Amino acid sequence: MNWKKPELITDDIWISDGFDLHLPNRTGTYIINEKDLTLIDTGPSLSVPRIIKSIEHLGRSLNEVTYIIVTHVHLDHAGGAGLLLKECPNAKVVVHPRGARHLIDPARLVKGAQAVYGERFESLFDPVVPIAEEKVIIKDHEETLSLSSARTLTFLDTPGHASHHFSIIDSHSNGIFTGDTIGIQYTDANNLQKDIYLPSTSPNQFDPDKMEESLKLILSYEPSSIFFGHYGASKNINEIQRQIRFWLPHFIQKGKAVKGEGLAFGVLAERLGQDVLRNYSLHHLDDNHPLVTFIKMDAAVSAMGIFDYLSK
Repeated sequence: MNWKKPELITDDIWISDGFDLHLPNRTGTYIINEKDLTLIDTGPSLSVPRIIKSIEHLGRSLNEVTYIIVTHVHLDHAGGAGLLLKECPNAKVVVHPRGARHLIDPARLVKGAQAVYGERFESLFDPVVPIAEEKVIIKDHEETLSLSSARTLTFLDTPGHASHHFSIIDSHSNGIFTGDTIGIQYTDANNLQKDIYLPSTSPNQFDPDKMEESLKLILSYEPSSIFFGHYGASKNINEIQRQIRFWLPHFIQKGKAVKGEGLAFGVLAERLGQDVLRNYSLHHLDDNHPLVTFIKMDAAVSAMGIFDYLSK
């Protein structure tokens, strides 16, 4: 099993690399290492052994896990919640009101992921374990959760990527856990002295107007850090919003052009990937470079979401 030690983000927030898609620096689980041990996002089930090892590395017990919070119920963020919960007898799972039923009965989530990932589904996401209703806590917009310290987590309804998505304000760090709502940070770009943030427009609930509204809401709280689901934290708030607001209309414009030509979403995926690589002067990199792999993979999923949105 590939595993790396959890990385300290701030004084008591750590990130555990879940090796989602069997790749490093893709999807992380945040561990708030205080008395009420709290996790934010689990990744898929293949990430669960890595989360357990990270918790043990921090000198904590699975019995101490109080809350498992999922920003939204897509399987790359919440697919492992049921499996992890079986190992955490004192924990409950916190979820958006629109997502709770999918944790209790994940059949529709599984079907949707199978449509996207095909024969790779089993190796990437299986098993997806249902969660008992009494183990689920629902949090509405601006509701809070008080932890054992003087820390309060505040939940914000932030659709755009998915209708069952919330973001979480942490009063202690003044950071916001945003899942996929305001996009993806490509930490592999840091080795090239670049900051890259792209919107995540995956099917089937992508809505650019709601995504922009959610970005405005998140920025209105003046966070000092953004904790991305993919992947890691950034304090570069101005650059995050600049890049997301540049790329979001660009993605839609490209989608309309490709559909207008009567071409398939695969053409859009190719064009988006090439636009991103050119914009950040990455076109010289080998196709096997991790950054190129992620950008092309995300362009394909985003193209599917844009075509789905434009077809509605």
